[in-house]
Amino acid sequence: MRRRTDEPPKETEMKDTELYEAILGLKKPWRVTEVRLDEEAGEVRVRVECEGVVWACPHCAKRMHVHSHRGREWRHLDTCQYKTVIESDVLRVECEEHGTMTVQVSWAEKHSRETQQFEAHAIDVMKQTSGKAAASILRISWDEMDGIKQRAVDRGMARKAWAAPKVLCLDEKAAGRGQDYVTIATKVEGGKAVVDDVVEGRTRAAADSYFKRFTREDLAHVECIGMDMWKNYYNAAMAHVPGAAEKIIHDRYHLVSDLNGAVDEVRRQERLLSKNGEVLKKTRRLWLYGKENLPAKERRRFKALLASNLKTAKAWMLKELFRDMYGCTDGAEARSYFTDWYNRVIRSRIAPMIKVARRLKDHLPNILTWFTHHLTNSYAEGINNLIQTIIKKAYGYRNRERLKRDILFHAGGLDLYPCI
Repeated sequence: MRRRTDEPPKETEMKDTELYEAILGLKKPWRVTEVRLDEEAGEVRVRVECEGVVWACPHCAKRMHVHSHRGREWRHLDTCQYKTVIESDVLRVECEEHGTMTVQVSWAEKHSRETQQFEAHAIDVMKQTSGKAAASILRISWDEMDGIKQRAVDRGMARKAWAAPKVLCLDEKAAGRGQDYVTIATKVEGGKAVVDDVVEGRTRAAADSYFKRFTREDLAHVECIGMDMWKNYYNAAMAHVPGAAEKIIHDRYHLVSDLNGAVDEVRRQERLLSKNGEVLKKTRRLWLYGKENLPAKERRRFKALLASNLKTAKAWMLKELFRDMYGCTDGAEARSYFTDWYNRVIRSRIAPMIKVARRLKDHLPNILTWFTHHLTNSYAEGINNLIQTIIKKAYGYRNRERLKRDILFHAGGLDLYPCI
């Protein structure tokens, strides 16, 4: 007889043991034998046992005998305000030919002291906050939280299907003080950037190790590679990617950053060595702005600085003229524009600007490839900003391996979750 749709669904009465069997998704031979509430400790303890069953060796299918058992505990999702702990005796079974093995429980992964459902929840929490805050919210230790994160990254990397990206950005990130860097390989798919790999150092060997993950035939499908003018990345791409000379793009973000560095050097020299020192006092940040991004409150002051006879002002205007090159319609027009700009820089006799301009001229073919592929390193810089946020939340890293894993956890696009 069909139930009327306006009738409320019937509730099934369950014993505590049956309830937790359903919650944990247990199937034979596992069953819940006891549920205890320890109000003083603020815990619900669920006892799970394995009913009598004949074990077969996974290698030879011969019958295995129970060798021993050891009591273990796993943290589960909270029951209301109480911590929930699963207790069970883990069996060790023995095969005469293949030795002793541990029976894998159904609610947790190997070597884990948390259930799969708890790990999945913990991963969601860690994605939104720092490790310390996540440990506090989950009421676990920092080491337990870190163990969940490490297993999640290992799980994601084991599942990762390596495929050569069509669009790739290579960039470095400081991992600590001094010349301590990691190389970030970012792939762009469907307008979204994810970290494909993190390699220690920013050497040629570091870049080589990334490209060696793929065959030369796979790398032939790479369409463009964004990078700065760092020779190690350039040489590695040239060695591994067919036709790389027409695919490498020296992105304008880094090019303009180099010019900004030259402008700042001019400012510092002029402040120390000329009578304009007081005029340039507290203006460092102003010269870093593009003309379209100047704060409204600073525009009058900056206009007066530009009207002066400052070398810094001339250097800034040369930097802005270079930025205007990206408004050209094609590579041929941009080449002509660059030639005029370069000659203007040489005539300026501003040494820091001349130094950068000559370097840009040496790399001009891979600057002009932008007009073919229109790839910017904004994707990589977006990832860089995310990584910087991760570093701030962690208050820095003393361990490069942990930094690498945290980057892959938050930005690697990995399948981190256990199979539930």
